[in-house]
Amino acid sequence: MAGEDTGVVYRAGVNEVQLTFSARDQNQHGAATLQVGDFAVVDTDRVIRKYRSFRRVNLTRIDVAVLIDASESVKPDFRSEIMNTLELISQIKDIPQKSISVFFARGSKPAVLCSGACTVSSTTEQLSQIRPAGLTPLFDSVVFVSDFLSGGSVPRDENLDGSPAARRVLVIFSDGEDNVSIHSYTDALQTALAGDVEIYSVDTGDPTFSDGAEVLRNLATATGGRFLATKQSAYRLAEAILEDFHSTYSVTYSLPSRAEGFHPVRILPTNNSRIQFRCRSGYYYFNLFSPSPAGN
Repeated sequence: MAGEDTGVVYRAGVNEVQLTFSARDQNQHGAATLQVGDFAVVDTDRVIRKYRSFRRVNLTRIDVAVLIDASESVKPDFRSEIMNTLELISQIKDIPQKSISVFFARGSKPAVLCSGACTVSSTTEQLSQIRPAGLTPLFDSVVFVSDFLSGGSVPRDENLDGSPAARRVLVIFSDGEDNVSIHSYTDALQTALAGDVEIYSVDTGDPTFSDGAEVLRNLATATGGRFLATKQSAYRLAEAILEDFHSTYSVTYSLPSRAEGFHPVRILPTNNSRIQFRCRSGYYYFNLFSPSPAGN
């Protein structure tokens, strides 16, 4: 089911949980002065107030991948998708060391339109040559692009040289429908979570004929991103990404339970109920060194 919880897998030897999240104030602006006493983490049914570390993440790089649904089902909105994509690229120009890639989903598999440092001028002509057709490999595309962004690396708060790690953002323009993927919704979400990829989804479908909005909303919510309706401008989308970019925090705490399985995670305000927090939905914990059942 598209709404099922899923998360990062923590295995044997892990004794702490690391959670990256963003915060917004009552005016929907990034909360850049959050203090450790302003929030509490709820891990399963335990309230966490003692943290091993807490800090604002001063990211110096953001890797953005834009995924355009180019299937037959979004044909009426395809041109608006292109314009949204171009506007989005132009709005992110102030991010230092930017890296923007553009992909499209059509037919049996996703394809790369532009890989790294894409600009309006370098993508306009290529986008204009694409004609919407065929089926929608949405879940396969999310897996493909998430792997591209993570590069097969293990998510970490810092690079090995001590420099801040890049924030990985996947922006999806789609109606949320999938009718050809080999991978499932769960596969797509798990891959995004494992690669520490935040999904910002823009619904381009007709709400009277499509259930895809729920899929797009769930992908965004579970990965700590945002869901926007098709009528909201690309400027608003770029603004949302930038706001979150400048109000990102990281907290670590002792693993509260070694019970195997899924551990849902929430962040709640303690001093100001109007502060809103956005983070991944949780994580899985499995102890690989547990005694194997008899006969295995």
